[in-house]
Amino acid sequence: MESAAAVDVVIIGGGIVGTVLAKALAEKVFPANSSGLSVTLIDAADPEQTSKSLVDFNPFTDTRVIALARRTVEELSHMGLNLDDVAKQHNGELPPQIKHIEVSDKGHLGLLNLQSSDYHIDAFGQVVSLSALTRLAAGAASSYQYIAPAKVTNVKQQCNFVEVQLDNGQSLTTKLLVLADGGRSGLADQVGISKTVNDYHQTAIVFNVHTQLPHENRAYERFTQNGPLAFLPFDSEIDDIKASGNGFSVVWTVDTDAAKSLMALNQRAFIKALQEAFGYRQGKVLRVSELASYPLALTKAQQVASHRTVVVGNAAQALHPIAGQGFNLGLRDLSALVSILKNSAETHAQQSTVRNSESILASEGHTSSSNVASNSAQGQSNTMTSEAFASANFDAGAFSITQHYANSRKNDRDNTIALTDTLVRTFSNQYFPTVIGRNVSLLALSMMPQAKKAFVKHTTGYGETPLRKRDNNAAC
Repeated sequence: MESAAAVDVVIIGGGIVGTVLAKALAEKVFPANSSGLSVTLIDAADPEQTSKSLVDFNPFTDTRVIALARRTVEELSHMGLNLDDVAKQHNGELPPQIKHIEVSDKGHLGLLNLQSSDYHIDAFGQVVSLSALTRLAAGAASSYQYIAPAKVTNVKQQCNFVEVQLDNGQSLTTKLLVLADGGRSGLADQVGISKTVNDYHQTAIVFNVHTQLPHENRAYERFTQNGPLAFLPFDSEIDDIKASGNGFSVVWTVDTDAAKSLMALNQRAFIKALQEAFGYRQGKVLRVSELASYPLALTKAQQVASHRTVVVGNAAQALHPIAGQGFNLGLRDLSALVSILKNSAETHAQQSTVRNSESILASEGHTSSSNVASNSAQGQSNTMTSEAFASANFDAGAFSITQHYANSRKNDRDNTIALTDTLVRTFSNQYFPTVIGRNVSLLALSMMPQAKKAFVKHTTGYGETPLRKRDNNAAC
């Protein structure tokens, strides 16, 4: 295979985070009027694989479901990804919106109900499968180079570029390397980015269900003695039966030993255990899909940037699913990086144009009037040459850019990680004073409009967003 030419940005990891980033950078960042950034996306997964699974990490077949916060939905739309287009993959079926949220603590009085209409917004967010979203993003752009399946065997940081070597013998050089591999490849260690891992000693059991009653765009977060239980409205097919407004995607978090016991149950016994934990808010649980599970830990990169390298998404931080903030936080990584590169590229192009204009004016000052026409034509040629030169010399991996990205992500990362970790430790703890405290908190939150508004603002993704970027009609 022929070696690829040097590119501005190489993104390692073709999941939803890497795919959206590749599309956005290739289409929205223009160092000069004549061209955009050259972007290469590398992924180890085979895009031709067609068998769907809850247990693999192929982004095109991963049927796990995520809840996208309202801000995430809007930012995806700004990047050219309208979730309504997912309907084309599902016979016109739109990703369900979350209009109602119920938070409860099993066996206690703590209860919080939220309705989007109370905050003058149509929905808190939408629910979509990872594979559908990845296919939407991959099919919406062709302006970047895509190499798959291919594994990165080595990366080496040089002064002015990063070398990337692939297992197919191909090598690339790039000004900016972006790790969007979920942190599973170990490449972060090669570029000097260390991470901390705090094991929660919990396991997430993931599956779909059909219930007796329709979901009516309602999501649930229920805290139980064994761990939090989340129901997201999502119509799936189970045993060749397609849900019709009565399906949910479920994440049941329990201690690792309890997870092994639950996973070993037959379907009838599992439904009985689930029904006991969740209750009958949706009537009876009629059907349960294949079960999958994965261990839970808080994994955090100690820094999100090193020389000509940044990390985004789960490669930067992998969170507990208790508040559904992981992917939404990762999308804010992307938005920040795209915005910083876009602004830097525009500034670079403007400065190049100014320098070129000054050069032309200085040249014209020494030119006689008889040569004005000739010099005018030469000036136009110089301007075009300058723009091409600006694009070729824009440094996407400059220290000012990577450091700006690191600084811009600090507060949002720290706040969201702290919130999620606090919720895990508070609602997974059966110590009596802690149980009383969290129920008092839920009751107080339900009775304090301003506190509810602040809670909604953060969970919809607007905790760090300037007012000018928000929907002015939204009360949150």
